[in-house]
Amino acid sequence: MNTKHALVIDDEQIVLDSVSRILTEDAYEVDTSLSGREGLAKALEGKYEIVLTDIRMPDIGGMRVLRDVKRAKPSLPVVIITGYATVRSAVQAMKLGAADYLEKPFTPDQLLKAVRSAMEAATTQEPEEQAIVHKDVLIKVLERAATDKEFFADLIEQAVDALDSYELTGPEKLALLTGDITWIEEQIGPLTKEQRRWLDLRRSAEIW
Repeated sequence: MNTKHALVIDDEQIVLDSVSRILTEDAYEVDTSLSGREGLAKALEGKYEIVLTDIRMPDIGGMRVLRDVKRAKPSLPVVIITGYATVRSAVQAMKLGAADYLEKPFTPDQLLKAVRSAMEAATTQEPEEQAIVHKDVLIKVLERAATDKEFFADLIEQAVDALDSYELTGPEKLALLTGDITWIEEQIGPLTKEQRRWLDLRRSAEIW
């Protein structure tokens, strides 16, 4: 039987220990990280069948991990770990490419079910395009957010739900909601000062 490799990223050691124990007993080889930034580097450099990441961490959060992992490895499933206060954000993460989420505290059965489901889906579902495919719509959102205060407030407070009426892919929405100026400009060209400003504000909001 081939060994399965998992990466767990969480700033609580007790969570890392618990998840590692459960997955190791189910024949996984498990790497862990207490840092979102370090964990992201491991995810991008290592060979894993699944990544589990907390949504809120001191340095970089789970949405940033999700964004960069899916961009580099579109087929790699990412499961979000969340507390009660961030369940809504975890549900939103699934609209943005996450395979599933786990609410703390979770049971071994819940963990294994989520992991197995995520890995099975990864083998049957075509990954989303990780480039901008709706350039005109993206520009429309950028321009509206730069001039419409009510819409901007919705983007800060509602995140992905504020974009439901726009035909955008999960990666496109995630780039907007994580303020990924560099990636956006690489594909559509320089942004205006106002467009960059609201992306900076969205990125620094830290409200996931």
